[in-house]
Amino acid sequence: MISYALRKLGYGLAVMLGVVGVVFFLFNVLPVDPARMTQGQRADVQSLQAVRKEFGLDKSIPVQFAYYLNDLSPIGLHADNVEEQTRYHYVKLFGVSVEKVIALKWPYLRRSYQTRKDVSATLMDVIPNTLILATTAMIFATIIGIFLGVVCAVNKNTWIDKLSVGFSIIGVSAPSFFAGILIAWVFGFVLSKFTGLNMSGSLYSYDPFKGEVLTLKNLILPMITLGLRPLAIIVQLTRSAMLDVLGQDYIRTAKAKGLDDRTIVYKHALKNALNPVVTAIASWFASLLAGSFFVEYIFGYNGLGKATVNALDTSDFPVVMGSILFIALIFVVINILVDLLYAVIDPRVKLA
Repeated sequence: MISYALRKLGYGLAVMLGVVGVVFFLFNVLPVDPARMTQGQRADVQSLQAVRKEFGLDKSIPVQFAYYLNDLSPIGLHADNVEEQTRYHYVKLFGVSVEKVIALKWPYLRRSYQTRKDVSATLMDVIPNTLILATTAMIFATIIGIFLGVVCAVNKNTWIDKLSVGFSIIGVSAPSFFAGILIAWVFGFVLSKFTGLNMSGSLYSYDPFKGEVLTLKNLILPMITLGLRPLAIIVQLTRSAMLDVLGQDYIRTAKAKGLDDRTIVYKHALKNALNPVVTAIASWFASLLAGSFFVEYIFGYNGLGKATVNALDTSDFPVVMGSILFIALIFVVINILVDLLYAVIDPRVKLA
């Protein structure tokens, strides 16, 4: 089991290294000068050169990539001085020369071109909001999806089954940005007098007397929008799994013993039908974090997606790169955990 876990961890590190390479070279071959974006079109040559030197943009692409890998690595080579210690917050492991040390640190995502603030601090300001949005959307999709899937399976080929399956097909087919615009317009504008909801707004709003106030109603519309697609998938998976389980011999035996339908469905059938659903839920959670980009932007929800789109609009590439790497890390971690869970549940996976 330990060797299996280490092998999966190695695959995950290889994937992250590939993502780092693709992201770095993608945003460094674009015909955009970050120094010009930060200083404006009328900036003089000396100011542009100073900015390029500050962010290391005056070096060649391979050298910049080597420095970027060193910044992201938890164990890196750094100068043994106060400036480097302040920037990286590293713990010295051992010295390799008079001026250089091998140090242990958190991955350093550089600084924002626009605000000069650490990218990690910028992301930590918005990641909790996105995690709350993704978690509530997944809970909404799971509860409603499993319930509708069970109802469809129990009432196979009835109007309830056909209507639910039809809506699930629409939910899978509709892009998130289209569904978001439609939901925002209908429930946040046309029916706002009845729903009391706004077209846009973040989890925290500013009150002139109270300051920052938790505004949960602004979470409802983006939560529904983000949860529509996984909800539709969960409905179909639950329905298919339940139909398969309800046709098993032990279900017929339970019916022959005189057990009531509720006990058979929820105690015996549903428990054994949830395996593919649990897998889908774990996979979809990471997808929701990535899928929140357009949803947050449409609803003006202050989260990771909105911050990334705003940074992309201003060519603030360190923020965009840090955001993409965070999403990639979440995907890798969740996939590793799911693989390990498979190995625990099914020992045959270890031999694969």
